[in-house]
Amino acid sequence: MKMEASRHLKILFHYLFSNNVTPDYVYSLLYFICEVISQLFRESLLIRVHGCVCLPSVCSGIGLALCERLLTEDTQLRLCLACRNMQRAEAARSALLTSHAGAHVDLLQLDVGSVESVLEAAKVVKSRYNRIDFLYLNAGIMPNPQVDIRAFFKGLFSRNVINMFATAEGLLTQQDHLNSDGLQEVFATNLFGHFVLIRELEPLLCQTGHTSRVVWTSSSNARRSAFSMDDIQHRKGTEPYSSSKYASDMLSVALNRRMNGQGLFSSVVCPGLVMTNLTYGILPSSFWTLIMPIMWLIRIFTNTFTLTPYNGAEALHWLFLQKPESLDPRAKYHSLTSGLGTNYTEPRQMDIDGETADVLFSKLLELEKGVRRKLCERNADNEAHQRYLNEIE
Repeated sequence: MKMEASRHLKILFHYLFSNNVTPDYVYSLLYFICEVISQLFRESLLIRVHGCVCLPSVCSGIGLALCERLLTEDTQLRLCLACRNMQRAEAARSALLTSHAGAHVDLLQLDVGSVESVLEAAKVVKSRYNRIDFLYLNAGIMPNPQVDIRAFFKGLFSRNVINMFATAEGLLTQQDHLNSDGLQEVFATNLFGHFVLIRELEPLLCQTGHTSRVVWTSSSNARRSAFSMDDIQHRKGTEPYSSSKYASDMLSVALNRRMNGQGLFSSVVCPGLVMTNLTYGILPSSFWTLIMPIMWLIRIFTNTFTLTPYNGAEALHWLFLQKPESLDPRAKYHSLTSGLGTNYTEPRQMDIDGETADVLFSKLLELEKGVRRKLCERNADNEAHQRYLNEIE
């Protein structure tokens, strides 16, 4: 993957530095590159619970930065770090306890790309905690990203060049695969696993006289044009990441329409362009040595280059401090950093229709029924096979 990325970068930078380009062009190109890089790896999940309150969180990057900021805000919080890789989870927990010695930090193994893992993790959460205050949904993957070189060079000379690089529309594609549940992997990880988790945790999220929050980490790449209600898993398309992020934006709207009356409020966040340790490890160090001074310079002129995980977690932290009733259910809250380094949050309206969002919610309910039925049948077959093995021994 590194060799493929390096080949594309050589093409891009050869063109970039051999032609007269505008600052807007440079900014858009860098934004596009870093959006691809920052989503190459699967993230984790973050939950916060009440009293013995549990807050599951990501194990690095923005998620870990958010945990640091929340513990600084309230040392009595109980965090639950939910990760696929328990070794990484242990490292994150150790880092938090180093800076916050008296913190309550629990660990939970969870792969949101697997329905079975989600159901098992939900059982553990329900056995540990009585109530959840916050559920931060950071998990996401962008597998095998590829740049359409023909579309790239065609777009260079079009009026749409800025938008093309800012959103990767028509430029960035991915190769998706089926997972063990028979679902498209990106759809399962970025959307469906979260949906099932919320459904399983409703008893802890929806309680009389109490408000709970679900916060989704979205992207500037979430576009209506990439999503089809006739193909919610994006089986026939080549932009599953963009489709799944737009679908998660819609699901947030649907949750607010259905669940606000039960005390559950949902919000969507865009962290901006963030550099993480994973990002630095993907491409040669010479690339970052070349490009980072330019990125810091460009940040003087644009507020979406948050760059650090701490800055990228600004909107996530800001939402933690707000009363849910005061928030706009159709807004995406953006983490922004001024040229002078001041962090702030700005709401921007999402291009989403409420009734269409309700249709998506209904489709997800039907899909959940089918997946659960298949899972039960598979488990029954496994149990029968195990009994047979025991009998013949």
